[in-house]
Amino acid sequence: MTTTPASSPPHEPSAPPHARRATSFDAAAAQYAANRPSYPPALFDTVEELAGRPLSGARVVDVGAGTGIATALLHARGADVLAVEPGAGMAAEFRRGLAHIPIVRGDGNALPVADAHADFLTYAQAWHWTDTARSVPEALRVLRPGGALALWWNTDAIDVPWIAEAADRTGRFTGVDIPAEKRRAADRTDLADPSGRLGFTRREVRWSRRVPVDTHLANIGSHSAFLVAPEGRRTAFLEEERGHLLKVFPDGIVEETYDVLVLVATRP
Repeated sequence: MTTTPASSPPHEPSAPPHARRATSFDAAAAQYAANRPSYPPALFDTVEELAGRPLSGARVVDVGAGTGIATALLHARGADVLAVEPGAGMAAEFRRGLAHIPIVRGDGNALPVADAHADFLTYAQAWHWTDTARSVPEALRVLRPGGALALWWNTDAIDVPWIAEAADRTGRFTGVDIPAEKRRAADRTDLADPSGRLGFTRREVRWSRRVPVDTHLANIGSHSAFLVAPEGRRTAFLEEERGHLLKVFPDGIVEETYDVLVLVATRP
C-alpha cells in the first residue's frame, strides 16, 4: 500500500522522528528499486499539459530521485535530466541501474544547481521530505522564467473495496487514518506551499499494475513507516497481510490501483 500523510500532500504517515524515516530508505534501496510502483505515461502527458511545454528537449532536475524510477521515465520522454538525491544508499542503487544519467548528492532545501537552470523541477514521492520554507524559494531560484515545478505521488485508490480494507489495516499499524488523510490532502493543495508563492494546479491520474503478492508485500515493506518499525512487528503484519490478500487474489497476483496526485506550478 502507498500511504498518506498527517501534514502534507500524500506521503507516508508520520510516526517516528522525521529524520530517521527520511534516511531509512538507504538500507532498503534494492528492495525499493525492485518493488515500488512506476508511473503511467498519462502522468507525463498531464505534466506537459499543465506546464504548457514538452519534456522532450527540456532541462529537468529530478529531486529526491531515489533509485531513479521517475528519472528513467523522464529520460525516456527525451528530457535532459539531472538527478538530485540526498541518500548514499539510494544514490548508489541509482548509479547501478542508470549509469548513463548524471546524479549529484543534495536535497530540495539547498539544490546544488545554478540559478535559472531548469525548465522543469520534478519531485516524485519526495516534496514532503522538504522544508517548504526553503524548498519553495529554491524552486523559484532554479527554475527559468516559465519553468514548471511538478510534484506527484502514487496514492491508493481507496474507492476500491479491497484497497480500502487494506488501508484500514495499514492505518492501525501506523496510527494514521489513511482514507481521511488522503481526502484532506486532496482538498488542500496549499499544503504543498503554505507561503502561497506558487499557484498549483491539481490533477489525478488513475492507473494500475498486476504484481505477485510477494512484490506487493515488499512494496509495503519499503515504506518508511515499516522500515523503522521493529522487525518482529513488521514481519507479523506482512504475513497477516499475505493471508488477507490471498483471500481476494487466490492466484497470488495482486491488482494494485493508484491515483497519482499531480501538482504543477509555473514560475512567472
